[in-house]
Amino acid sequence: MSHRSGMKVGDREHPVQNEMLQVGDKAPAWALIANNYSTKTSDEFAGKVKILSIVPSLDTRVCAAQTRRFNEEASKLNENIAVITISADLPFAQRRWCSVEGIERVLTLSCHKDMKFADDYGVHDTEWRICQRAVFVIDSDDTVRHAEYVYAMSSEPDYIAALSAAQKLV
Repeated sequence: MSHRSGMKVGDREHPVQNEMLQVGDKAPAWALIANNYSTKTSDEFAGKVKILSIVPSLDTRVCAAQTRRFNEEASKLNENIAVITISADLPFAQRRWCSVEGIERVLTLSCHKDMKFADDYGVHDTEWRICQRAVFVIDSDDTVRHAEYVYAMSSEPDYIAALSAAQKLV
């Protein structure tokens, strides 16, 4: 597995494992852990457009803002668009955070168990074992139609670009 400088944390770069996905790539299949410890797979969202919002940790200011924003926007989207936030946080921490924040329209899933999702999507910060902030829009045929890797951990993604890309697919 290859490493690249991929995420700026403070004033230094962290190594991120594997290559970035590109628009037009086939989205890798995944199996992630839900807040109730059940396994959710990409197959469960077959035929839907998926917005995958990747965050380092829900317990940080920018990640919380990103998840709240997608939760707010989800109510305005077509029912054929699934909005999923993925982090390496433990499932019970995600459940607690969602309960406190009233997050009900975004599904939060964890890749902490084996970090395979993070490896496959090129977002695995191997120094801190977290995910690099990113947003992917995957069409109903599981092709990447929008990919944004956010270089600085303290920066938010381009919400409008991701939402627009998803809405064009339904």
